[in-house]
Amino acid sequence: MAAEFPGELRTKLVQFGQGHLFDRWSELATQSRQRLVEQLNELDFAQIASLVKERRAAGAAKENALIERSRRAVPPRSIVRLPQTADDRKTWEQARQAGEKLLQAGKVGAILVAGGQGTRLGFDKPKGMFPIGALRHATLFQILVEQLRARSRRAGRPIPYFIMTSDATHDDTVSFFADHDYFGLPSGDVYFFQQANMPAVDAESGKLLVGSDQTLSTSPDGHGGMLAALAKAGLIDEMQGRGIEFLHYHQVDNPTAIVCDPVFLGFHTQRDCEMSVKVVAKRSAEERMGVAVDVDGKTQIIEYSDLPAEVARKTDAAGSLLLWAGSTAIHVFSRRFLERLVDRADALPFHVAHKKVPYCDAEGKVMSPAAENAFKFERFIFDALPLAERTLVLETDRAREFNPVKNATGDDSPDSARAALARLYHEWLRSAGAKVDDSIPVEISPLFALDAADVGAKIKPGSSFTEPTLLK
Repeated sequence: MAAEFPGELRTKLVQFGQGHLFDRWSELATQSRQRLVEQLNELDFAQIASLVKERRAAGAAKENALIERSRRAVPPRSIVRLPQTADDRKTWEQARQAGEKLLQAGKVGAILVAGGQGTRLGFDKPKGMFPIGALRHATLFQILVEQLRARSRRAGRPIPYFIMTSDATHDDTVSFFADHDYFGLPSGDVYFFQQANMPAVDAESGKLLVGSDQTLSTSPDGHGGMLAALAKAGLIDEMQGRGIEFLHYHQVDNPTAIVCDPVFLGFHTQRDCEMSVKVVAKRSAEERMGVAVDVDGKTQIIEYSDLPAEVARKTDAAGSLLLWAGSTAIHVFSRRFLERLVDRADALPFHVAHKKVPYCDAEGKVMSPAAENAFKFERFIFDALPLAERTLVLETDRAREFNPVKNATGDDSPDSARAALARLYHEWLRSAGAKVDDSIPVEISPLFALDAADVGAKIKPGSSFTEPTLLK
């Protein structure tokens, strides 16, 4: 690369008040120069300036608007609760059959969001590489992929896996899958695509922050960046070419998510929905999870940080939480809905967070701020809900399907997820008539059984498990 800073880019930086970015150009190594120029060429400077301006101008007015919105929130109208009666169970079985037909017709693909690292778990690799299996130490990636393989085998049709990574996880994830032969999936059915980044901006000056390597300080643009990332990678067209009409979306940190759940798919298509979401009953008003609600007749998810405590604590006539439907971040999308959103660059709003971000000062010294000093920007995929013409909220059993690995200890930790898997496997064995004590470690690969019915077809009643057992 030439020693001179690219002239056209220099002009643009000056125009948007970012001229500080070439002040130390002559001191940068070639690799840092290349990286900085690549980053700058990816940026929409006008968009960033507008976001900063909006964030500063919004202030109390925006906060009041969010509070007012939350006060108008009511439980979602288009909701299917867990089955309680024989008629309910019949309806759920009909949905399951409808979903199975979609899978058998090859109309379903899966989207896995895997852009996060395991930092909070004390793990310096992509979170999907974290070992969660009790006996074989299967990773989150392996458990989810084996589910997809088993579902595909049952349907008799391939189910492509679209895996969204980030700068931090992409190379490791691609290598991990290759090193493990894609965990048995045909490599042609696995598509990796990378979400974009957004820069951190100094909250006072509006200047882009530079990190310790003298390139921009950036972070992933949120799971809402999935839309642009899919389009950029040509995967919307790939879905269309493969005849994929419905996408099951889930995140890598939840090993008990039912990948391509036929019941969920069935309800979605039976009701001709464009976007659906699974929910569970919140543990408490204080639990940090978004809630599915209706506001002014539109289904949407309100983030816990935007829900005032007095609203979160509201109860109904029975004394239960009024806004109880916690989002699991499990969705079904109709492909045509995603296509419509992709055609609208501004479909999903950016959320702006005030964060502590280390940065290099004008002399190149790394500064660690004591207080929030920067704005970060990201999009959330759940903001697509109110844009859909028809939506569905489906309740699922929390113990069965929502056991994310987010914290190092306590709730939503590796220990709690392993305990949930253990309970599930023991329940399946007992429903088949087997004898097993809670103290006996058992692990069931999805390739052996996807559910209790599969276990019942393979385990003889009266079978006894008295030592650690892996069924695969």
